[in-house]
Amino acid sequence: MSAEHRLFVCSCEKTMPLDGAALEKGCGAFTRADQLCGAQLDLVKQALATPAPVTIACTQESPLFSEVAEDLGSTAPLTFVNLRETAGWSKDAAQAEPKMAALIAAAREDMPPISLVSMQSEGVILIYGRDETAIEAGRQLADTLDVTVMLSRPADVTPPRTRDFPVIKGHVRNAKGHLGAFELIIDDTAIASPSSRDRLIFGASANGASSQCDIILDLTGYAPLFPASELRDGYLRADPRDGAAVARAIAKAATMVGTFDKPRYVNFTESLCAHSRSKITGCTRCLDLCPTGAITPNGNHVAIDENICAGCGACASVCPTGAAAYALPPADAVERRLRALLRTYRAAGGTQAIVLLHDGEHGEPMIDALSRFGEGLPANVLPLRVNEITQLSYDIFAAAFAFGASGIALLAHHQPKHDLSGLQGVLATSSKIITGLGFGENLIKLIETDDPDQLRAALLALQPGTASPKPASFEPRGTKRSVLENAFRELHLAAPAPVAMIALERGAPFGGLDINIDGCTLCHSCVTACPTGALSDNPDKPMLKFTESVCVQCGLCEATCPEKVITLAPRLDFEAWAAPARVVKEEEPFHCISCGTAFGTKSTIDRIVSKLQDKHWMFAGPHARRIDVVRMCDNCRVEAVMNESFDPHAAPQRPPIMTTEDYLRARDKNGSDPAGS
Repeated sequence: MSAEHRLFVCSCEKTMPLDGAALEKGCGAFTRADQLCGAQLDLVKQALATPAPVTIACTQESPLFSEVAEDLGSTAPLTFVNLRETAGWSKDAAQAEPKMAALIAAAREDMPPISLVSMQSEGVILIYGRDETAIEAGRQLADTLDVTVMLSRPADVTPPRTRDFPVIKGHVRNAKGHLGAFELIIDDTAIASPSSRDRLIFGASANGASSQCDIILDLTGYAPLFPASELRDGYLRADPRDGAAVARAIAKAATMVGTFDKPRYVNFTESLCAHSRSKITGCTRCLDLCPTGAITPNGNHVAIDENICAGCGACASVCPTGAAAYALPPADAVERRLRALLRTYRAAGGTQAIVLLHDGEHGEPMIDALSRFGEGLPANVLPLRVNEITQLSYDIFAAAFAFGASGIALLAHHQPKHDLSGLQGVLATSSKIITGLGFGENLIKLIETDDPDQLRAALLALQPGTASPKPASFEPRGTKRSVLENAFRELHLAAPAPVAMIALERGAPFGGLDINIDGCTLCHSCVTACPTGALSDNPDKPMLKFTESVCVQCGLCEATCPEKVITLAPRLDFEAWAAPARVVKEEEPFHCISCGTAFGTKSTIDRIVSKLQDKHWMFAGPHARRIDVVRMCDNCRVEAVMNESFDPHAAPQRPPIMTTEDYLRARDKNGSDPAGS
């Protein structure tokens, strides 16, 4: 820690032990306090009077300290870190000072600013129901929103006494959009007759009507209009039989007027996408996992609708090229915090570090409850908050073990908000790599629980593996893919028992290619199809090169190859990742027999000549010498054909076409099959 950087650590009225030796070893000098928010508040005021950064190990009273800073007009950067619930209030608090030092160091790592997406709602709402419940919801919202009530397949519905808003019938055939921009296609739509007496009567209905609105309140009780509907901004849904749920939905709808900002969860780089080439589908990993339908095919790439994206990060977790990269925060920022956490823990004397990755919505309340009502987190468990655990990818797990972790746990709900299948695939592949490099088995564990005591029990059951004997110290910087490549190289260098290659299951995003060299004609179709540049050519010589570290096993080369000589080989070959592009095949070029210009390859020209010479009418008999045009470059070939007045239509007479009538006539005349069978 810089001599100018002030650190305050409070024992919270002596409810957590603070020896200070390990803490100072990991973080440097600090000011110890017992009641920093009360009797010792002047210490904070004195520090905030200077522009030097200030870190306070207390989050409960962060509003108070922020208010003090504002009142003083302080320009000092102010950081807060929670030591009490994560370390100090624990059965193992006396051994937790290395963890405290690590948490302080991680908290001081700067996070990049959040980019926002804005959505505008004018308050136009469609209440989609089936009975009086929808009309009553309309009454409650009519004073604040522009209401239309649409009843789907209504039975006998009593007409409202006054027409404060339109009431129609209809059934939504198709819905798309988000808060402020919903678009609907409606069938069986009709307007309620004003003369309806004891029940609503509707006029003639029509299909295919289109409608736009800002908000949808779905009280039909039918299947939701959207996948993962609870994650769709502006779409509210409640069972009409559940009065409390309906009331909550109505109250929430009333607030949805104005401009709303949400984070831009994913940064997408179209040029890196390996979805498709030449109408051949390659990678579909993100499309298969997106729960909200925010990702759709868009030519050679996919498109991500940032307004629909709910931030699960599954696309970024499985994207092999880095085209979809999580932005809250970026992977390199998370890894820098992970680096500070593990390096400081080790420097302060900590051993057998288990990194607990968790979110804020579920993880923080669980850790808080465990510290207040249970035995707290074990002293060697280092919690690290991320936005969603489903955003985590191979680079995070590789970096953690490279930096010295002995294990990783991920905390999820017993019934997770987001689908975990993509994450589970990443964990399985990562575990295989970690095991293959000698760290140990079953070192990455997904804990799905809502019980704090079960969380502690699961953490204690996770046996630490062999920590790296020479932990990495690299600082993660750059794009997602470059960070991944660096993390794997550093992981291999830090491994207890490094091996050259680890075989992976088909579908893994890392690997090489098995190419039948004899069958390859160097047509370079695979080079054209490869979206990452893993396959490349040489403009000066017929050659095919392969760079394994950038191959993402999308399969486009395998599908595109006309000779079908390419097979995917999923693996993690560390030697190949460290090597430059490998020459797979090269040949001498064939030289035009007329002008000497190099074109094609000798093997290809010879193969074509052998297939055509004396076997095709154009190059047989009196035309045999015409085979020379195959041995010429484009320019000379055209000139030769024109000079010889070559007529491509001078083919031998073809047999006449036989119709069914001709066939039957010949059979009756000859009494036999005219084809001679």
